Amino acid sequence: MNSHEIDYKIYGDDIQFVEIELDPRETVIAEAGSMMMIDPNIQMETIFGDGSSQSKGGFMDKLFGAGKRVLTGESLFMTTYTNVGYEKEKVCFAAPYIGKIIPMDLSTLGGKLVCQKDSFLCSAKGVSVGIDFRKKLSVGFFGGEGFILQKLEGDGMAFIHSCGALIKKDLLPGETLRIDTGCLVAMTREVHYDIEFVGGIKNTFFGGEGVFFTTVSGPGSVWIQSLPFNRLAERVFAAAPYGGGKKEEGSILGGLGNLFDGDN
Repeated sequence: MNSHEIDYKIYGDDIQFVEIELDPRETVIAEAGSMMMIDPNIQMETIFGDGSSQSKGGFMDKLFGAGKRVLTGESLFMTTYTNVGYEKEKVCFAAPYIGKIIPMDLSTLGGKLVCQKDSFLCSAKGVSVGIDFRKKLSVGFFGGEGFILQKLEGDGMAFIHSCGALIKKDLLPGETLRIDTGCLVAMTREVHYDIEFVGGIKNTFFGGEGVFFTTVSGPGSVWIQSLPFNRLAERVFAAAPYGGGKKEEGSILGGLGNLFDGDN
């Protein structure tokens, strides 16, 4: 294996964190700000990109790797955590919001996984975190995730996170599934990905489900989340007293109550 071999355990149900056990000199890479706690002999280092080619590439290679991450909306930097002691040490990473942490063994997934651009949490050193371009204009403008998705390559363990409940679908050759554009979390390399127009004036303007579907076709596996984070954020913002609006749930007065509660 080119990637470091790591052991792990996931804790929690809806608000999860993953505990990774490192042998001496083993390393895990993670998004900046995702670390929860570490043992004393874990050494942290901030690097350009994902560190997969740090030993064989020059500065420009590192800069190019970091630049690819900017295209996916991520930071220029990642953090490595290396066990510099002589015994096993542990480091824990927490998911940024309610949902599930999904362990992905890339050696059993054909060496590549395509996922939402903000779903990567951490991985064994040696896993490359790059970008996956979607060339079709329909996917680029209407796919929710744009032309660019995140691409994880290698033969090690990687961990991604989803929002809400999670389901995995194994598609047979030619089998097709239509998904809300924000609900697709990840897919294996064989899956074909496209965008389909919902159709119908009533569906388009009054359906409330968006104008486009994400269409995935087998063979391969897809992981689907029940609650896209942007949908959760919109609901929270709309319910906030000083956010996008005030929703009077359960009140027979509705908006009239605002005339008497001192908010207006």
